Amino acid sequence: MTRDPARDLRHGPARDLPRGPARGLRRDLYATTAAALLVVAAVLVGAAIEREHGTLHVDLPPLLADWDPHLGWGTPAALAVAVTVVAYGPRVADRLPWRALLGAAWGTAMAWTWSLALIDGWERGIAARLTTRHEYLRVIDRFQDIPAALRDFTHHILLQSPDHWPAHVAGHPPAAPLTFVLLDRAGLGGGGWAGTWCITVGASACVAVLVAVRALADEALARRAAPFLVLTPAAVWMGTSADGYFTAVAAWTVAFLALAVTGLRPRLTGFASGLLFGLTCYLSYGLTLFAVVAGAVLLLGPERARPLPYALAGVIVVPLAFTLAGFNWWEAYRLLVDRYHQGAGGVRPYAYWVWANLACTVLIVGPATVAGLRRTGATLLGSAERLRARSLLSAPDATPHLRLALLTTAALAALLVADLSGMSKAETERIWLPFAMWLPAACAFLHRPRAWLAAQAVLALLLNHLLMTGW
Repeated sequence: MTRDPARDLRHGPARDLPRGPARGLRRDLYATTAAALLVVAAVLVGAAIEREHGTLHVDLPPLLADWDPHLGWGTPAALAVAVTVVAYGPRVADRLPWRALLGAAWGTAMAWTWSLALIDGWERGIAARLTTRHEYLRVIDRFQDIPAALRDFTHHILLQSPDHWPAHVAGHPPAAPLTFVLLDRAGLGGGGWAGTWCITVGASACVAVLVAVRALADEALARRAAPFLVLTPAAVWMGTSADGYFTAVAAWTVAFLALAVTGLRPRLTGFASGLLFGLTCYLSYGLTLFAVVAGAVLLLGPERARPLPYALAGVIVVPLAFTLAGFNWWEAYRLLVDRYHQGAGGVRPYAYWVWANLACTVLIVGPATVAGLRRTGATLLGSAERLRARSLLSAPDATPHLRLALLTTAALAALLVADLSGMSKAETERIWLPFAMWLPAACAFLHRPRAWLAAQAVLALLLNHLLMTGW
C-alpha cells in the first residue's frame, strides 16, 4: 500500500481527525469517570471479600500487589520520559519520517519500561522477577535433555504429579520455558538477561501495532496513536514479565498479517505471520484467541485470499515441531484446566473476577484508552450501514476511522472472551497484556492528546511508586 508522505505531513493527524462537538469531550469524561468507579468498586468489594472469606488470593484486590510507597533509581528517568513524551510526543510523531518514528517509538518504549522497572531497583524490579518459585528460570536444569523434557512435559502438570512444574511453567506450553532455556545455552543465563530479553522484545509490540494500524487504516491515525502506545501504563507490568515477550510475538503476528493482506510481499509476510501465530499458541494457551484479531485483519484486507496459503503453511511449523518432539498441546491444555482448579483458580469467585478483571484492564490501559474506546463505539454506531454491507469494509470508501475501530474492537472482543471463559480469574494485569496493547490505538480518536497523555503518565507513575506489583 503506497502513500504520499508529503500529503501525510500537510494533512497531519490534527486535520484528519473529525472535529467533534464539545459534548464529545464530556462523554469521554463520563466514560473515564465510570471506569474509575469500576476500579473503586473492585477495590472495596474485593477487600471485603478477602477480609471475610480469603478467597481472592491477592493482597490488594483487584491487583496482585502490595501497598509499598517507594522511590528508586528509575524515578528521575521515568519522570523525564513522561514529561518529554507529553510535551513533544504528538509533535514528533507527526513530523518524523515513518521509519524513524518506528525506531523512536521502540527506543522510547524501552526507556519508559526500563525506568518504571528500575523504580523497584535492579534486583527486585528486573533480575529477580523471573527467578521466583513460580517462574520459568526455576526449571532450566530440568531441560538438559530438551526432547526428553518435552515428551515428559504433561506428566508434571497436575499438583499431585511427581516433581510438578511451578505454576507458570505448568500454565503455559513449553515454548515459554524453552525460550529461557535457549537463552541460557546461548550464554545469557540468569534473571538479568531474562528480564532484559522480555523488556527489549516486549517494547517492540508498540511498533507492531503502529505497522498494523498504518497498513489497515492510515498513517495519520498511526501517528496519532504512537505516543499513547509508547507511554502506556501497561509498561508497569511489561517490565519485567514474560507476558511482555508474549505480547510482542502476538503483536508481530498481526502486524505481518496486516502487511500481507494489504499486498506487501504477501508470501513472505503471510508465512511470517503464520509462523509467529504458531509460536504464540505454544507460548500461551489463551493467546489462541488472537485468531479473533487475525479474522478482523483478514476482513479488512483487500487481498485477504492471496497470503492465506503461505500463512497456513507457516502456522503448522511450530505445532508440527513440538508434536514430533512428543508434546501433546491438547492433552496439556486438558491437564492445565484441572491444575487451574486445583490451585487458587478453583477458589477465586467467578462472580467477582468476571467484572473485577475489567477494572484491572482499566488500570493497564489508562483513562485515555477508555475515552478512545468510547469514541470507537461511537464510530461503529455511526457506521452501522457500512457494517451491514460487509463488502464495503475493503472498499475505497470505507473510512480509516472505521477500520481502526474494527481492529481495536476485535482485540477487545478477544479480551472479553478470555474474561467470560473463567480461566483468567485475577492476575489479568499480566495475562491480558497481549490484548491490552492493541487498545491504546483507539487514542488516535482523541482531541487534546497532551492532556490525555499526562493522565496516562500520572497513572503509571502512581501505580509503580505506590505499589509493589507481583510481576
